[in-house]
This record gives sequence, structure tokens and C-alpha cells, in this order.
Amino acid sequence: MKGATGMKAATKALLASLCIAGSTMVVPTLATAGVGIDIEIAPPAPRVEVVPAPRRGYVWAPGYWDYRGRAHVWVPGRWVGERRGYHWVPDRWEPRGPRWHHERGHWER
Repeated sequence: MKGATGMKAATKALLASLCIAGSTMVVPTLATAGVGIDIEIAPPAPRVEVVPAPRRGYVWAPGYWDYRGRAHVWVPGRWVGERRGYHWVPDRWEPRGPRWHHERGHWER
């Protein structure tokens, strides 16, 4: 009987490991999905940022206004790792009728 209990525990551990491994493979796919929000409040004017000197292997992603909760919050610019053959499209707000749509920064070919 002790062997059967040990086998069940090993099977459960294996299934749990496979679930965890499978979920980590899905995360990068979800992270690259384009997600935007629509709100009625226009974002403030962009802030003026001093862009640091270029860094090899990185691209400067300028700061932008994010909408969190019930207010716009400034997110400062940052360096993102370069992807050869792609260019960085910065975060931006676009008017869509009476609402404002936030398009997240992303890489494009």
C-alpha cells in the first residue's frame, strides 16, 4: 500500500510541475499582446525629459502618461533591450470619438 501512495504523490508532483512549466511558456505570449484602455479624460501634455546618452544594445522608450485608478500617472522613460530588425513604437494616447485610447509601447518590424 505504501508504494501506491508514493506513486500517487509522485504523479501529483509531476502534474503540478508540468502545469507550472506550461504556464511559464504562456506568459511571454500574453505579455506581448496589445492591450489598450479607453477613458473619457484627456491625458496631460507630455513632460519634457532629458534623454540620456545612447547605450549600446538599448533603445530609449520615452516617458508617457498611464491611467491608474482614477488619475493619470507619469511613467518616466527607460532603456529597453534592442531587438534587431524592429523599431520601438512609444506609448501614446489617441482620441477616438469622445474617448481617449492608450496604445501601449511595443516593437514593430
